[in-house]
Amino acid sequence: MSIITSLALFFIIWWLVLFVTLPLGVRGQWEDNATEKGTEPGAPIKANIGRKFLLTTLIALVVFASVRLALAFGLLEQLVR
Repeated sequence: MSIITSLALFFIIWWLVLFVTLPLGVRGQWEDNATEKGTEPGAPIKANIGRKFLLTTLIALVVFASVRLALAFGLLEQLVR
């Protein structure tokens, strides 16, 4: 697998994992009765986006390494047959 293909695969995995981690630990303003005037009640109080990017990267690295190992050992080819 070329470097470009590996980077593309990692980017796709990272993006999918991001959508899984985005809702983790988010509390809406309405849950804490802290709704600011002019804002959506469901808007998060504190999104912690930096932590989510870090968590996404760590999970994506594990998934990417697993996929690369499965490809290297031909495990995915056996599933297709």
